[in-house]
Amino acid sequence: MKNNSPKLNDRGKDFLKSMCFLSPSLLGVGIFFILPFCVVVYYSLIDGVGSKNFVFLQNFIKLFDNSAFRLAAKNTLTFSAMAVPLAVVLSMVLALMLESRIPLKSQFRTFFLSPMMVPVASVVLIWQVLFNYNGTVNEFLMLFGADKIDWLQSQFAPVVVLLLFLWKNLGYNMILFMAALNNIPKELLEVADVEGAGEMYKFFAIKLRYLSPTVLFVTILSLINSFKVFREVYLLAGSYPYETLYTLQHFMNNTFDSLDYQKLSAAAVLMALVMVVIIALLFKAEDWFGKDVEG
Repeated sequence: MKNNSPKLNDRGKDFLKSMCFLSPSLLGVGIFFILPFCVVVYYSLIDGVGSKNFVFLQNFIKLFDNSAFRLAAKNTLTFSAMAVPLAVVLSMVLALMLESRIPLKSQFRTFFLSPMMVPVASVVLIWQVLFNYNGTVNEFLMLFGADKIDWLQSQFAPVVVLLLFLWKNLGYNMILFMAALNNIPKELLEVADVEGAGEMYKFFAIKLRYLSPTVLFVTILSLINSFKVFREVYLLAGSYPYETLYTLQHFMNNTFDSLDYQKLSAAAVLMALVMVVIIALLFKAEDWFGKDVEG
């Protein structure tokens, strides 16, 4: 016991020191994230800001009866279902291309990294120049006899935003995949080459297995960014865009303007729960797929 007591004291001191270093971050997270979210949950369960009458799920039922919410939820989920797989797959393909010897590699890399160096408003301005009714894309199409298209007020509007999302996010995702590719044990690839394995086999049997944690991280990051695409859409088309661009963030922003806190809080809680469920499923899938390469 005498030999163990100094170790216990040292562990206690180390724990106190670590808590002292962590306390500013924990305090900030508690005050600015956890506490406000608890308030939002509370508001979603009462019938008014100044009221203390609990209505439990009544606000959520009213939310699902709201046609604007259903449209916003449908558009957001549809956009995420398109944008997230494309962001993951394309960024991985770009990283694999840059890993090999291709011409104009530096220019290729610069094209996808440039959006990271400029503000969002500047990126949106480029898209406005390209896809305006009198913009560059329409002028180019007219050379082939096509009619002008009001891109942001047509069924092509989600495609315009999808292209913006991809161009803005592919560069960062590509860097993550390039770093992960460099960490794959070279011995395994050399053995596969000696055994006569093809490139497709090496990718699916070796590279993809070691890339699974990065795939998970990039997927989560792309999912979060796809839910935050409101910023770009707002700068492009305002608070009430074409109906296919009306997202959950538009609904929540407009609901906040009307001071309907119960509806806003219910939508925020539901959105958070959906995100938690999706991310939990992604972690489960990554754990199953990449468990044989851990350690």
